[in-house]
Amino acid sequence: MGFPLSVQWLVLYLLLLQLSLANLCLGSRKLAALYQPPPMVAKYHNGLLLDGDLRVSILWYGKFTPAQKSIVSDFLLSLTPQQTQQQSPSSVPSAAKWWSTVQVYLQKAGKQQTRVVLASQLDDESCSMGKLLKRDQITELAQKLSSRTGAGELALVLTAQDVAVEGFCVSGCGTHGSVGQQAYIWVGNSASQCPGQCAWPLHQPIYGPQSAPLGAPNGDVGVDGMVINVASLLAGTVTNPFGDGYTVGAAGAPTDVASACTGSFGKGSCPGYAGELLVDSGTGASYNAEGLNGRKYLLPALFDPTTSQCSPVA
Repeated sequence: MGFPLSVQWLVLYLLLLQLSLANLCLGSRKLAALYQPPPMVAKYHNGLLLDGDLRVSILWYGKFTPAQKSIVSDFLLSLTPQQTQQQSPSSVPSAAKWWSTVQVYLQKAGKQQTRVVLASQLDDESCSMGKLLKRDQITELAQKLSSRTGAGELALVLTAQDVAVEGFCVSGCGTHGSVGQQAYIWVGNSASQCPGQCAWPLHQPIYGPQSAPLGAPNGDVGVDGMVINVASLLAGTVTNPFGDGYTVGAAGAPTDVASACTGSFGKGSCPGYAGELLVDSGTGASYNAEGLNGRKYLLPALFDPTTSQCSPVA
């Protein structure tokens, strides 16, 4: 027994509709495949850069152990080591090699190379402003540090793991800014607050695939994570201290030389994967650069102005 003519027409209509939708989806995929977003480029806005000797003053706000302090200070001293501090030849990239990408920006702008120097360190273990800070209090701490005798051109405010700062974890792991012609950086220790966000890939991420965390290069997830953020913000501060230096990306959404490569640490990196890294045979820790005093560090990729690509150190 055959189907009524009206039913046959309905079947034919539905079949044609399905074919039309399939062709529409196929066409959309073809168009999407043909679209290539414009490449990112680094643009210099002719403003001041932090070139020459850059004396850094550190404020340790809250409790930090001597071992934690040395991890950070050794990193800073590893960027432009003195002749007497030069590391022995090694096949492993150095922190100084990582910093050489920042030096390319200075060279392209016709500036002097930047040499990082430790000017002074100040402890505020008692947390003079309390353990719950507003962002403007970070600025105030930086101003106080900068006003001290012998202070450097850059104030680095580091808050301990039990100090909560407005916006920490929610809107970032640190920041850089300026008050007048005085530049500053703030970074928090995320060990007990949000290591999955501010110490990744040394801790499991707070969302996405829960792959095993990598071993911390110096055995301290919180402070090794701080080094990642200090490195990123230091590169951004030197190349764009007052908002009119170098930016990367579209004019409507500019970023700095490290933020353009967030989450990339080695070759082949992609969202959720840090990339190919070196592994310490003794501790199992992951790293991509060596520093002074036998230090090992995990340093973020930087946007290379010569290739217009994110460039990991190793």
